[in-house]
Parts: sequence; C-alpha cells; structure tokens
Amino acid sequence: MSKMSPPTAFAAQTRRTFLKASAAAGALGLVAPSLLSAGVARAAEDGEVLTGSHWGAFRATVKGGKMTAIKPWEKDPHPSHQLTGVMDSIYSPTRIKYPMVRRAFLEKGPGASPETRGAGDFVRVTWDQALDLVAKELTRVRKDHGPTSIFAGSYGWMSPGKLHNCRSLVRRLLNQTGGFVSSSGDYSTGASQVIMPHVMGTLEVYEQPTVWPVVVEHSDLVVFWGADPMTTNQIGWLIPDHGAYVGLKALKESGKKVICIDPVRTETCDYLGAEWIAPKPQTDMAMMLGVAHTLYTEKLHDQSFLDDYTFGFDRFLPYLTGESDKTPKSAEWASAICGIPAEVIKDLARRIVKGRTMLASGWSMQRQHHGEQIHWMLVTLASMVGQIGLPGGGFGLSYHYANGGSPSATGPVLPAISDGSAAVKGAAWLAAGGAASIPVARVVDMLMNPGKEFDFNGTKAIYPDTKLIYWTGGNPFAHHQNRNRMVEAFRKVETFIVHDFQWTATARHADIVLPATTSYERNDIEQIGDYALSSVLAMKKVVEPVFEARSDFDILAAVAERLGTRDAFTEGKDEMGWIKEFYDNALGQAKAKGVTMPDFETFWKGEGVVSFPISDEAKAFVRYSAFREDPLLEPLGTPTGKIEIYSKNIEKMGYDDCPAHPTWMEPVERLDGPGAKFPLHITTSHPKSRLHSQLCGTKLRDSYTVAGREPCLINEADAKARGISNGDVVRVFNDRGQILAGAVVTNAIRPGVIRVNEGGWYDPTEPTKPGSLCKYGDVNVLTVDIGTSKLAQGNCGHTAIGDVEKYAEAAPAVTVFAAPKNA
Repeated sequence: MSKMSPPTAFAAQTRRTFLKASAAAGALGLVAPSLLSAGVARAAEDGEVLTGSHWGAFRATVKGGKMTAIKPWEKDPHPSHQLTGVMDSIYSPTRIKYPMVRRAFLEKGPGASPETRGAGDFVRVTWDQALDLVAKELTRVRKDHGPTSIFAGSYGWMSPGKLHNCRSLVRRLLNQTGGFVSSSGDYSTGASQVIMPHVMGTLEVYEQPTVWPVVVEHSDLVVFWGADPMTTNQIGWLIPDHGAYVGLKALKESGKKVICIDPVRTETCDYLGAEWIAPKPQTDMAMMLGVAHTLYTEKLHDQSFLDDYTFGFDRFLPYLTGESDKTPKSAEWASAICGIPAEVIKDLARRIVKGRTMLASGWSMQRQHHGEQIHWMLVTLASMVGQIGLPGGGFGLSYHYANGGSPSATGPVLPAISDGSAAVKGAAWLAAGGAASIPVARVVDMLMNPGKEFDFNGTKAIYPDTKLIYWTGGNPFAHHQNRNRMVEAFRKVETFIVHDFQWTATARHADIVLPATTSYERNDIEQIGDYALSSVLAMKKVVEPVFEARSDFDILAAVAERLGTRDAFTEGKDEMGWIKEFYDNALGQAKAKGVTMPDFETFWKGEGVVSFPISDEAKAFVRYSAFREDPLLEPLGTPTGKIEIYSKNIEKMGYDDCPAHPTWMEPVERLDGPGAKFPLHITTSHPKSRLHSQLCGTKLRDSYTVAGREPCLINEADAKARGISNGDVVRVFNDRGQILAGAVVTNAIRPGVIRVNEGGWYDPTEPTKPGSLCKYGDVNVLTVDIGTSKLAQGNCGHTAIGDVEKYAEAAPAVTVFAAPKNA
C-alpha cells in the first residue's frame, strides 16, 4: 500500500502556527471559567501523566503545558499503534477553536438557506452568544412544537469516562428541561440485539463468551466467521485491556486448527495461519443452511441436545429439507448462492462435529438486509453440533469486540452520571428514554417521513416531526448509510446543534458548533477492560483546553443555567466532586467484596490506578454451562426457557421480512443476485488505524491513504479487466452516489468484491450540489439506508453493490482535513 506524500510546507506551517496559537490561548486564559474554579484539578505543567483512551491506557509527557510525547502503559500486553494519533487529535488542523454559527442561520434565523449546510460558511461568536442562542432555540422549539420536536442524536463512540459521557449529559439536560425524542439500539449490532433476546433470552452480542484460556485448552477447531479480532480488539468502549491478544497468541502457539470465513483475507487469518474460505458477501445465511442440511442428512447432528435444550427444531426442519417449499437447503443449493463449492461446505459440516468447535462470529453479517437471520442461524448450527455449554464448544458473538473472552476480575463496577432514562441493564447506551423513541438507525427515515407509521419488534409507532437536533460527540455523517439521502434529510430541520473538537462532516453541516475538549483536556475516571474490568483508572487531565474549548459538562451546565435547571443538572457538584462520588461508590463495593482499594485522595494523588485479582473460577468461565447442566433450574430468558429455533412471539408479529425461524431471503441487492444492476459488491470493514471516524483527522492517516484517499482493495482479476493499477485514483459508484479512492490491487480479497473501510470523512466536491463526488472516500455514500427488517430496523451498512473505474480526470484536492474558511 502506498502512503500519502509528506505534508506540504504550507500544511506543516499551519500546524506549527496552530501549536503556537494554542500555547498563546492557554496563556491568555481562553478556557472555560469553570475549569479554573476551586475543586477542579489542573493539568501538570511538566512531567508524565497516566491516563486512558479508547485505544488503551498511556503515559503522556507534558512540557511547557503541551503534550510532547506518548507511550503505552507498561502493563498493556498489546498496545495499539493508534495511540500515536491521540496526541495529534489535540493539535490537529481540524480542531474546532471557537464557537461558530452558520452565517445564514445567524443572519436570517432557524431554517434559513438549508442548502448551505456543509458549505463551511461560519461566523465566529462569543461563548455567551452561542449559549444564549442554544437556550433560546431549545425554548422556542419546545414551546412552539412540543418535546417530540427535539431529537437528541448523540449516537457514537465519543470518549470513555464516567462523567464526561456527552450522550448521557445532553439527554440529562433535555430530560430536565421538558423532554425530547430519543433513540434505542446501536449501529454495531442493530439486528442481533433485537433477535437474540427472542432466541437466547439475552442481548448476547455484548455478553461475556467462554473465556480465552478455556478456548485455547479445549477447542479443537475455532471458526472466525465474519470476524477480525486482531484488528478490532485494539479498541474498547471503556479503556481496553487488550487481553484478547494474549488469547490469540496462545491460540496461535497451540497449533489448533483455525478457519476464517470472510470475503477478505483478514489480519487475523494471516496472523493465525488460518484456512481462508471466502463466500460472496451477504450469503453466509445460505452457506450456514448448506452446512446444517449436511449435518442432518448425514446424521451428524446432536438430536438429544436439540430435544433437551431447544424449541422448534421440528418446525424448522421442513424448511431445511425442502419439504415445505420444494427447495432442499443442500450444500449444492447453498453453493449456487454463496460461491463456495458444495464439497467444501459439506467438509466444513463434518469438521465442526469431529472435535470440540467454537463458532466465533462477528457482527458484520447482521449489518445487512435481513441481518436478523444470520446469528439466529449460527445459534441453530451450534445447537445441531450440540456443544453449547461445553468447554471450548458452542458459539460466541463478542470475541472480536472490546477484548471479549478476557477473564473478569473480582472488583467493583464504577457508576456513571445518569441521563435520567431507564437504562438497559449492562448496556446503558441502548436505553430508549425520552418523550418518544425511534430505532437509532432510522433517523433519516424520521426526518424524511414525519407522521409516518413504522414497525419495530412487535410494536407500531409514529415518526415525530423533528425541528431541532442536538448532537454531541458523534459523527452521523460518517456512520449512517446513503450519505446523499442523509444530506437531503438534514436540510429539513430548523436547527442543528453540534458539540465536537474536530471539524467533521457533521460539524460542517450544523447551525451552531460548540468546541468541546478532548478526553485529555479534562479529568474523568474509567475502568480498564470492558469484560475484565481489571482496574480503575484516573483519567487525569494532561493539558489545559486549547483555544476556547470547554467540556460538554461545562457547556451543558451553562445551557441548563440559562434554562433555570443548573442545580438539577450539576447536583451541586463540579468535575472532581462527581469523580470522587463515583470512586467512593466503587470503594464501598470493594469493601463488601473484601477487595482492597485506597481512599480517593490517595488514589488520585498517587499513580491513579488500582487493579483487582482474577479468580481461577473466572479463568474457567464457560458460557451457558449452568444452562447445560440443568436447563430446568437455569432456564434461558425466552418464553420456553430454551434456545428458540422457532419463535412463537415472532410468528405472532406476522412480519413478511422476518419469519418465525431462520430463513434465507434475498437482500435488496447482492453480488450476482437477481436483477443486480452492478457487477461488484462493495464491502466495508473496521479500519486498522482509526476507530470508525475517530483519528481520521490526524497524522495516522498518512500511514494508510493511497493517493491521499481511502484505500480500495480490489482483486487482481477485477483490476486487470478495468485497467486499474496499484496506486491509481479510482471512482467507485452506484445509483446512490460516487466516491474517489486509492486502488490497492491484491489477491487477499475475493474476485467480484471491493473493500473501502468505513469511517472515512465525507468530503463532497460541491457541498450544495446533490450527489456530489466525495473526494476522500466515505463509503457510506454508496450503502443502502433501509432497515434490516420490521423486527429490528437495524442498519444495512454491508448492503451495497456498484462498480469501479480508473479516474481519468485530474483528482480534486482533499479539503476536509483543513478547517472551514474563517474557522
């Protein structure tokens, strides 16, 4: 892969100017007044500070009030190379320096000239002007249109920390000032988190799987199906412990057989020396059915397990054998759809029952049309194998996420600031709350179709008429699908408010932009290890806020003051007061468990980290072992208490796009599918060197871009047929839009498939023109924006076909990584 050419002298000078200006801003005290108040810990002027991030704990070197170096925490077993981008995110040219307002909005009022959203025409205002404007708009819209006219978007990874959770904070403000429209679910697991409670009685996707030490010792075969844990475990929702890499290393050293099923030969496949099976994208369901048919017809399935632990296999069987629809789901049938030879499918069936097998699935397969069916079928397959609840057997849906499978420590759980909603246990970000709620991935449908009825998991509701959107810490103009439809939809709102620290495409489309701090310009507290919860870490402020940045807590407290609810919002506590309260709560839990923790003062003034033991029992955890041992005393949370291969609840819903048992249904479009208009499937993956769109606006980008743009993997045969060479600028297109990318010609991707990673920043050539060419390579310009089905209404980020050609014209300059004019 070629790299971006070195920054020009002008770009380098711009960054030096920025650094100089940031130092001057600090000297002039251009920071939020609350950050200088008593009780708020100041950043160290010089020295080393231990803190944390989504990429791991690290030590930052501070000289003259600036972060000058960064190194991983010495107890991190597999530090992420992405930490180098963390420091640059503070001083990036994309940093938002001041409160800004879109010129047309400021001069003509709400809803004025919506076509200029995204064009970068902003006016700098003071903090008081900006905060007054935000409070005024919230008051106006709520008074004129009611609470269901205000949507708290704020979906996204934001930053770790129990206080500065901007999503919780903005909801807290809106809950305390009259209500709002909320959203439920997430883009990562939208289909599975709805279907799995019907099948397994739990969300499953975020649950602890059988731990790595057990897998390494007992599994004879590990199948990573649509999962690339070597890439994705770099990050965590909390502060990652990177324990999965210890497991992966042990798995490699064990010599156990590994199979990776994916259209792309992943880093995990290469690292483990795994066998690679590359089906066509969106056909995994058919392939699984072919495996299941082989297990049944060759009498390899475990009927006793199906009888004792599952419900409805007898109702699924007529579909599998073809008795009900005259189409046996044989390996030959599956082969015609997925492109894998029938003998390979049959051989896979025989191999997964030969010894102890772990089916480790990723989430990519369920982010597609009819995505609910995929994990349902994976569970059905694991049930036919009959090893669920046995050491090293069964299935797991989180080995690739936040180091799932890392044994859990015996320690406390830190509380967090409340948003006032009824949170889903164990996954607060899935909470609905609010005066009304929509499935999170249906925000564009809501804006395009106010008053329209929609289905969701057995219920019906009406899309509200949204007038104001308040978004903090997320970047929907990266993670949502069908960008051009989204641009059209966001032009329908009257007021769009955004907090962020970088000029993302979302910030560029806002009416009011408020500069937020990074995690490293404020204090917080967090746990290390999403599953291990192995330590509590003081996320100490590294540097004072640059330019006029303020924390989301301070911004929203100031808005609350203008709305008369500051006392309720802050509860009389400042930053350090909240952090101490969280710690003291955990300290009480620790004492009850007989675990040693220092008092808060000692903790904060010292190293700022306290770790907890991991028991032998935790190292031997096997998911569903208790259920297997006694399904009557330890039933699942389903209506039958068993694994539901057939769901009567879903049957009662009567959805035409989600039957009562796992079913192959044609997606709206797929490679070589019926009526396919384009010859290539456009797949997407989590990038290796950023977290979704986070760190895209940093120097890390120099390590992976091709011709200054997002890489586009293309098979050698497909490239040759189109006259494309490695390093060429290419145009990727379909009926929904067009993007530029840099060609990477390789045989590590299946013919007929190209890949552009998600998270690239949207950079339209002509922002005010519908369908404008994206110069940098935002793949969601091309993806389908429909719900997975009426059941889950998840996103279909992996549903897209299109074509690619060598770009014959002079490639336009990428401009999204520089601040808008006058900003």
